[in-house]
Amino acid sequence: MTDLTLKEILATGCLQKMAAEPGSAVTGSAEPGSAVTGSAAAGSAVKYTLRAGEQRLALNDYLGESLQLEWTGAIACTHCGRATRKSFAQGYCYPCFKSLAQCDTCIMKPELCHFHEGTCREPEWGQRFCFQPHIIYLANSSGLKVGITRATQMPTRWLDQGAIQALPILAVDTRQQSGFVEVLFKQQVSDRTNWRAMLKGEVVELDLAAERDRLLGEVSDGLSQLRQRFGDDAIRALDEPAWQFDYPVLEYPSKVASHNLDKTPLVGGRLMGIKGQYLMFDTGVINLRKYTGYEIRLTA
Repeated sequence: MTDLTLKEILATGCLQKMAAEPGSAVTGSAEPGSAVTGSAAAGSAVKYTLRAGEQRLALNDYLGESLQLEWTGAIACTHCGRATRKSFAQGYCYPCFKSLAQCDTCIMKPELCHFHEGTCREPEWGQRFCFQPHIIYLANSSGLKVGITRATQMPTRWLDQGAIQALPILAVDTRQQSGFVEVLFKQQVSDRTNWRAMLKGEVVELDLAAERDRLLGEVSDGLSQLRQRFGDDAIRALDEPAWQFDYPVLEYPSKVASHNLDKTPLVGGRLMGIKGQYLMFDTGVINLRKYTGYEIRLTA
């Protein structure tokens, strides 16, 4: 174990994904074609909070500082709390991974929802989680992408992806319906983020309203079929302004190297930025969400 007697312990405990709040300016028109390469003003940057056990740490305050993140070797399931040698689906022990509805395949592919077949792993949980309003959105994190989220998760979902822009375009009543709509859009645009491109900061701003109009035209026949199936009001067009986000980054890396706590339990360096769920050190980047449930010590 590393000697920490001469270091300031900033936080200890099992990691949760970082909490993120947008800065002061979050909506407005984009400047299509411009690349985001510089640092954000302090007042407008997304505010990040490290969550380790019951401890909370405002990470933006440590930009430019040298930090070390050490994994103690322990992992706890984020659902039941039991010790586990391996984390499944970012934070679960194997029994929870196999039994919880939130770990089922239909969470990643909502169009495969089987609630109506009576085979949901946790019907009460499914009723609460899946049968509530969902949003289909366009975002720009490493380029144009489509995604879905619960209405209550805006803008958290976009901040977790490191999006610099986002635009809600359609609203539906259930998660399954959002999955069917997303499938239509995925025939025209990706639903994934290139995390390396996102972390390099070389993302060109887009006219998301124009992209929305173009894509809605491409999928109009498919949307008409879904409305015939679920009702005319089941899929509702939204007319909202685009969101824009700045991230607390002093300098983007020219080459992205990734730290892995499983292979190297002690990582760190000068904290150059925070974006998505990544800490960006001058020695490499680390996706903290990947290590949900890992017991860590953060020292300065």
